[in-house]
Amino acid sequence: MVAKVVDASLLCAVLFGEPREEEAAQRLEGATLYAPSLLPYELSSVARKKMQLYPHLREELAQALETGLGLDIEIVEVDHSEALSLALHTGLTTYDASYLYLSRAQRIPLETFDEQLDRAAQP
Repeated sequence: MVAKVVDASLLCAVLFGEPREEEAAQRLEGATLYAPSLLPYELSSVARKKMQLYPHLREELAQALETGLGLDIEIVEVDHSEALSLALHTGLTTYDASYLYLSRAQRIPLETFDEQLDRAAQP
């Protein structure tokens, strides 16, 4: 089974039925998934924003969040000093640099829809 680091942009596409949902699901299919410890906070933040925009979908969005929080994703602590260094070097936010750090530290590919993060992850 292939290992991958998954970021919130890609995972939210699947959880919240966003336009690239099928592509995201295909990219994650059959993979052992890893993410930094900030992933649950990011998922919750996206759910909150969507609930504000679509209050009539509150229950469905809450269920999607619960599904996401229950996925079999290995949550890993990152070296925050190293993530900060990557952020400064690449121009990424420290949040995004945490995904990049984890990908590099574990030597596994990063799956993201964030273009800047994807560019930084390329060898």
